[in-house]
Amino acid sequence: MHKNRIYFLSLAFFFILSCSEKQKTEEKVQESPVIIRIQPFKDIGAESVQKVAEGIRNVYPNVEVLDAMEFPENTYYKERNRYRADSIIKFLNAETKEGFVTIGLTSKDISATRGKIKDFGIMGLGFRPGKACVASKFRLNKENQDEQLYKIAIHELGHTQGLPHCPEKMCFMRNAEGKNPTNEETDFCKKCKAFLINKNWKFNSI
Repeated sequence: MHKNRIYFLSLAFFFILSCSEKQKTEEKVQESPVIIRIQPFKDIGAESVQKVAEGIRNVYPNVEVLDAMEFPENTYYKERNRYRADSIIKFLNAETKEGFVTIGLTSKDISATRGKIKDFGIMGLGFRPGKACVASKFRLNKENQDEQLYKIAIHELGHTQGLPHCPEKMCFMRNAEGKNPTNEETDFCKKCKAFLINKNWKFNSI
């Protein structure tokens, strides 16, 4: 009887230990940092792509820049001479494997449905959370387009990580509300930084 009790206690301990090790392994898998893929379309200049990539690498080192590609035909909205952001994201999402996030970069005008407006011109779009997003420099100021494009890109990438819009006016996650407030944005706020640090993003300070 005594031996049976020791046997069952040992078996229970082994089971608990196995479950604990399994949970630790799953946590390690879940915490693995994603790789951000930058997918430029052929209309955008290489210099703009490089500056956006450099900006992202300052806060998130796992970045790959892909070769430029043409827009898929089904993303073009002929009536307004625009490209549908939701269709672009759907395409990029299908091309993005688990463990990766893809951001498309373009200089073309992009749009999406907003409320009752079927085709509303936008600077970028990203789903929260998601595996793909897109940013355009078409509606940005000419004097510092690349800096603004980086801010749009980092904003949309923030959405893919699960960040909502932020009430802080100087935060990259501010809601544009149909305007272009990028020149007022200076950084992620402390709350948004703390959220991204839990997603393996790196900042000098919070």
